[in-house]
Amino acid sequence: MSVNSENAKAQMRKGVLELCILSILSQGDAYPTEIIEKLKETKLVVVEGTLYPLLTRLKNTGLLTYRWEESTSGPPRKYYKLTEIGVQYLKELQVSWEDLVNAVNKTIIK
Repeated sequence: MSVNSENAKAQMRKGVLELCILSILSQGDAYPTEIIEKLKETKLVVVEGTLYPLLTRLKNTGLLTYRWEESTSGPPRKYYKLTEIGVQYLKELQVSWEDLVNAVNKTIIK
């Protein structure tokens, strides 16, 4: 039997992606390319095909809103922003994340 850790790593990244996107947007409005770049800087590589459906779902649940802004280097850009509900939801996610990290760390202490 061959064990491939890449699948496990991908599932873990996918699980925290929503938290990371909301955290990025808590620092200010951003368009998808900026979000992808910030995720790449932290080694959370995400492709547009993964990001766009997630942004749409977050918008449809009321956590994000967006506006169109003209660009000097191409077509207008869609800038995403956290709503008040999104800010509150992010705070709840951050608490849940800290609880999870603490529980996992207690389990895997060497």
